[in-house]
Amino acid sequence: QVQLVESGGGLVQPGGSLRLSCLASGIPGSMSNSVMNWYRQAPGKQRELVAEITGDGGTYYADSVTGRFTISTDNAKKTVYLQMNTVKPDDTAVYLCGVRVSGSYYWGQGTQVTVSS
Repeated sequence: QVQLVESGGGLVQPGGSLRLSCLASGIPGSMSNSVMNWYRQAPGKQRELVAEITGDGGTYYADSVTGRFTISTDNAKKTVYLQMNTVKPDDTAVYLCGVRVSGSYYWGQGTQVTVSS
């Protein structure tokens, strides 16, 4: 059974940094064979794709975070990271890790990130 557990959220001041982690278990084969995603959902807004990383290391970023956020994986630790730099109040949201496995999409429970002074 696929399980995703996010951690690392919290309160951070504008301009600060935060690193989110997503521990993945139960993915057939290995995480390196999957496309791992970070999404976020702010109150009253649709869930949006923030960043994505493929098994061969290819990455995608939403325009709003390009140049500030970095997605990476540590396959030995079965963990995907989202390094968030120069954060802005608009980055405030619940951040969720996601992966598609065998036609089904799996989500973690999310971790709250609040950017405020």
